[in-house]
Amino acid sequence: MDEAKQEYLESLNAWGEQIKDKLKSTDIPKDELNEWAANLDNWQEEIQSKLAQERNPEHKEIHELQEVGNRILSDIKNKQNKNPESSIPFGKHTLPPLPYKYNALEPYISEEIMRLHHDKHHQSYVDGLNKAEKALYDSKTDTNLIKHWLREQAFNGSGHYLHTIFWYNMTPNSAKEPKGEIKRRIKRDFGSWKRFKNLFTEAANSVEGVGWAVLVWAPRSGRLAIQTIEKHQLFQQADVIPLLVLDVWEHAYYLQYKTDKKDYISNWWNVVNWDNVNERYKEAIKVRWSLY
Repeated sequence: MDEAKQEYLESLNAWGEQIKDKLKSTDIPKDELNEWAANLDNWQEEIQSKLAQERNPEHKEIHELQEVGNRILSDIKNKQNKNPESSIPFGKHTLPPLPYKYNALEPYISEEIMRLHHDKHHQSYVDGLNKAEKALYDSKTDTNLIKHWLREQAFNGSGHYLHTIFWYNMTPNSAKEPKGEIKRRIKRDFGSWKRFKNLFTEAANSVEGVGWAVLVWAPRSGRLAIQTIEKHQLFQQADVIPLLVLDVWEHAYYLQYKTDKKDYISNWWNVVNWDNVNERYKEAIKVRWSLY
């Protein structure tokens, strides 16, 4: 086996051991700790299997192992983040790993697009948000620049948060139609799944330039609503919770669909993760205000 590949696989295996050691020092319940440890053990067994082979593993195989490790770590972090006392310090946001492989959404969204969209575009919003927060919340901030940094925080922060929702709103194993509580709510608020789908599709098509189409829960109204957003932060309603988001910036589709945004939007319905939307809905409806 190539020496560089062997060293990298060994470093991944060592990384797994470090994660298990850190888990032991947390207050995670024992059953959950055992579950994460088992997931890491299975992942390390795959690594050791590659190390035992004489042939050189392909770059793609190594990359897939890395992605699996990132997903396990992300799941652990997400579980820990449910602690109401946990938070991210100003300027310390990180790029979340995709919850599936880069090519998992093909043929509807290509691997090339997913790599550029996630690794380059989303990363740039994370970097921009961190830069803005460090500038804003530093005691030495130049007060003449506050307006600039507030705008940077709004643009990049909204870009980071919307993209994070977007990745988990999609899956290669889509049910194609809503199910569970969100299905009943869509029928109640929009009349039918078909009417909602048509309205959301037209909203996405109506976005001029760059922006998003979003299904939201509106606690002040006690119902669902559809909204479009220009860029990441303009012309959106306040006091609403996004449930389902569709990125219609050109970087989300141009390499594959060129100027055919309508075809991209139509195909996107094939990868919507209705389980995720349903879970977001069940959490969102816990927020209810007096109706006005």
